[in-house]
Amino acid sequence: MSTQVFRSASRAARAFLSASHTAPLLCQWRTAAAATATVFRGSARSLSSYREKADCKKSTARGWLYGTLAFPAAVYLLQDHQLHAAELERTFIAIKPDGVQRGLIAEIVSRFERKGFKLVAIKIVVPSKEFAQKHYHDLKERPFFNGLCDFLSSGPVVAMVWEGEGVIKYGRKLIGATDPQKSEPGTIRGDLAVVVDRMLIWI
Repeated sequence: MSTQVFRSASRAARAFLSASHTAPLLCQWRTAAAATATVFRGSARSLSSYREKADCKKSTARGWLYGTLAFPAAVYLLQDHQLHAAELERTFIAIKPDGVQRGLIAEIVSRFERKGFKLVAIKIVVPSKEFAQKHYHDLKERPFFNGLCDFLSSGPVVAMVWEGEGVIKYGRKLIGATDPQKSEPGTIRGDLAVVVDRMLIWI
């Protein structure tokens, strides 16, 4: 994005400095400045489309005004775009074999969608026993470790990546506590899961 900004600004400056102080100059300056502003919005409209739309018969004062205001407006739009992009987060969430076997994929996906989060990637996989052992390596000393690995590798898993503002923190709230018996009503585990070793989903 920064490269586009400097290139567009450079083109606008060259158009301004190389042309003579005539009405066509003002139209060209207004066109370049407007095109620069559009780059910040991520628009694909070309500079030529602005030349066609620019009203070159407007007064000199109005032309200067448009040209002067367009670039600061473009800078503001860039800052706003970068701020919004910085607020977006992504998180990995997977529906475990019990959730797939019970036909709860659509229900779980719809809860995230209704909250306003965006599904940016999804894939159905069957984890191997080795993958499960690596995934739960921090629990390898627990007596339920082998059963946990056997369960994770027992069938298809729906692996997803969700995007949105606060999706990491709120995703955990939406899923609920690890123990379904302690999960609040309205959460995925609180409404749909039964026991701690069959908790439908992980994040």
